[in-house]
Amino acid sequence: MKTRRLGKTGFEVSEIGLGCWQLGGDFGPVGDETATAILDAANQAGVTFWDTADVYGGGLSESRIGAHAKGAGVHLATKLGRGGGLFPDNYSKDGLRKSLEGSAARLGVTALDLAQLHCVPTEVLRAGAIFGWMDEFKAEGLVKHWGASVETIEEGMLCLEQPGLATLQIIFNLFRQDAAEELLPKAAEKDVGIIVRLPLASGLLSGKYDKDTVFEATDHRNYNADGQAFSVGETFAGIEFSRGVELVTELKGLAPSGMEMSQFALRWILDHPQVSTVIAGVSKPEQLADNVAASDQRSLFPALMGQLGVWYEESVKPEIRGGV
Repeated sequence: MKTRRLGKTGFEVSEIGLGCWQLGGDFGPVGDETATAILDAANQAGVTFWDTADVYGGGLSESRIGAHAKGAGVHLATKLGRGGGLFPDNYSKDGLRKSLEGSAARLGVTALDLAQLHCVPTEVLRAGAIFGWMDEFKAEGLVKHWGASVETIEEGMLCLEQPGLATLQIIFNLFRQDAAEELLPKAAEKDVGIIVRLPLASGLLSGKYDKDTVFEATDHRNYNADGQAFSVGETFAGIEFSRGVELVTELKGLAPSGMEMSQFALRWILDHPQVSTVIAGVSKPEQLADNVAASDQRSLFPALMGQLGVWYEESVKPEIRGGV
């Protein structure tokens, strides 16, 4: 597994990381045996960056990771700000501290490697106090580094103005390409590590779905298909599902011969050098091998990268809901 530097954290992390939302059961039930098998497979594949949050399964994802990760040689990242009575307008220093302490206890650590503000409302970011509190938590030793996970380019640019920001987690994939223009270069200038989430647009870019695919009632791809529960941009990258299936069919015609659709999508992200790691979630341990293989795929030709950019502007961007 190839590694990259995670911005000013100085951590060397695997190019392909592990997104752990699914370990909380938010994509449908995941048993303890399956969760353990996924984490075991990640270890064996050299996946050294695992990303979770306090609200994934009400802490279940963190607890499962904490029971498994001791001595595993991985960097653990969690997120705060969507639970604990904080969201959407009750943020306080004491509330954030309590959230961080709970995460540390579940993960079995005294200091969190990386704590990320979790899709905090734009107006809270603009007010700025929350950034000062995170700086204080770092000074106290509760967190080693802090970052932010955002939903839009505007929010990302706001966060990049903060000197203490070590990482920025963004939605970035073939269906959401806008960050490449200004945000990625600015992050590189600020030495902020870029963590990419939703690299496969909630699985759409795996190429394995058709218009008749049905998701479980407990899966956000069902109950949040049109933004009923949280930002629609967090599900299928804001693309309406049936239209997304059509767009993936177009993409398959552009993929290099012999390259799996999921690896094509991941390779496109990795061909942006400002990206530190890509967190891809899996529901089965055997899926990890396909994701990891993208790290060893050849880079896409510049002409193809340009063609994909034009295709995005003309065919995809007008379809995005929830802002970019």
